[in-house]
Amino acid sequence: MTYVTVTHVMVDDECDPEEDPVATREAAGFATAEEVRRYIGGIFETAFADPELGPKLAAVGIVLAVECTEPDARLVIDTGSGTVHDDGPDAPAATATMAMSSAVSNAYWQGKVNLPMAMARKRITVSGEIGTLLKLAPLSKKLFPVYVERLRADGRDDLVVA
Repeated sequence: MTYVTVTHVMVDDECDPEEDPVATREAAGFATAEEVRRYIGGIFETAFADPELGPKLAAVGIVLAVECTEPDARLVIDTGSGTVHDDGPDAPAATATMAMSSAVSNAYWQGKVNLPMAMARKRITVSGEIGTLLKLAPLSKKLFPVYVERLRADGRDDLVVA
């Protein structure tokens, strides 16, 4: 396996709204680590249960740590076994890590964040098996409307990015 850490991408700090719409408006984040678990962990659990996406995620076979700030939370997603773990000694070792604010994570799952652009602008940092990690991006698109519907069903319109 080849591990690469993306940390030295030089970009202009000016944001083009056509390329990065979240940069030009206030994206809401979660208030607690429990909300990160409910919504971000929950969307992965939904994906694992999906008859089309579940097997595709299992085939990717990555163990992904999702690290959020504001609030601080860390989940470990094992796509091979179809499980979501809270950080701790019982969680499997991650083969890749994505780190971002909870606002960026929330916006991403609504289809409002371009992953390569967010990585270039350091809104999302990734390390580990990046090539394998990027295989998840196209699979996530089917879940964007499901995620937004879950927020609305829970009365969390404050988290929906316009």
